[in-house]
Amino acid sequence: MPGEAVTCARREVADLGCADCTLLWMLKFCSCIEVLAGLDICTSVMKEKMHRLSPLPVDYLQPAERSLTVTLHHGSVAHKDPCMLGFDLVTCIELIEHLDESELKKFPEVVFGFMAPSIVVISTPNSEFNPLFPGVTLFRHPDHKFEWNRVQFQSWALETARRYDYSVEFTGVGHPPTGMENVGFCTQIGVFVRKHPQTSESAQSEKPTEGVYKTVFKAVYPSLKDEKYLQNAVISEVIFTAQVIKRSLLDRVMSEHEEYNHDPTERKSKFQPSMNCFSDDLGKLVVEKSMEPFVNGNVVYIPLTTIFSFPKVNQLCGTFEKLCKLIAGKVTLSSDGSAVMFNAEHENEEN
Repeated sequence: MPGEAVTCARREVADLGCADCTLLWMLKFCSCIEVLAGLDICTSVMKEKMHRLSPLPVDYLQPAERSLTVTLHHGSVAHKDPCMLGFDLVTCIELIEHLDESELKKFPEVVFGFMAPSIVVISTPNSEFNPLFPGVTLFRHPDHKFEWNRVQFQSWALETARRYDYSVEFTGVGHPPTGMENVGFCTQIGVFVRKHPQTSESAQSEKPTEGVYKTVFKAVYPSLKDEKYLQNAVISEVIFTAQVIKRSLLDRVMSEHEEYNHDPTERKSKFQPSMNCFSDDLGKLVVEKSMEPFVNGNVVYIPLTTIFSFPKVNQLCGTFEKLCKLIAGKVTLSSDGSAVMFNAEHENEEN
């Protein structure tokens, strides 16, 4: 099925003729994509809604693990620019019918010859469907230079695929009404897949020395791959985890203290908090005596080994050494740097 190849993880995607950036906006939510680029000949149309491609406050509060860069360019698909090299997937949604004859002739060489992505998806109106639209006498849009029937599109697509060593399969969207199945889909789609990996020699050939596109928008999303954002995330998670452990420990201390006061026969000469100070879930993580948090005077000590055993902290840091490095100087630690310290009195004041 043609769609199966398209849904595979594609890290870098370019949308040619991106118009109001709707497709790019949808694609930015795909976690596998790290680079998005849009190209259109009309700057004003791109600018209308390109703000939707900017990071939201939540993207800074909870940075994603992947990196994401979104760039918009002003230019024509009939021109080559090195900024459009290296993409895995190129989409051309309702684009080719807007090209004049000279642009259409250059289009295959730019996309399939120069850009040479692994996959190209091209959609265009199916003119055989037009009689089903009330009021459509020639083309569906006044800017369309042509609209092909299925034979015309498939003939062009097959010849283009043959020339640039791609395979192509056809599908579409928009089923016709019952009884009119012979007209085909409302929009016809060709999915082109490059047959062989691009060689380094072919990738370097005929590269223009200068760019011809103008960049009109660029957004770099916060990512945990950036150590600045990773450090903030780790510090927040360490403090949150330590606070959870601290509250569990102090709740248990208070409970033991009340039992001590109300039942003199059960009093102990010295109270030593144990693993029972935790809920069942926390207790499962604290498996060694050396990992147990403890209270000394008015200070609560939560060993970093305990904090590191929590899945979220472990996932963020990867290694205990990296945890220590990221929180150094940012979190209050014991003199030997082995435990996070909190003042127990602050907890009592809050309660």
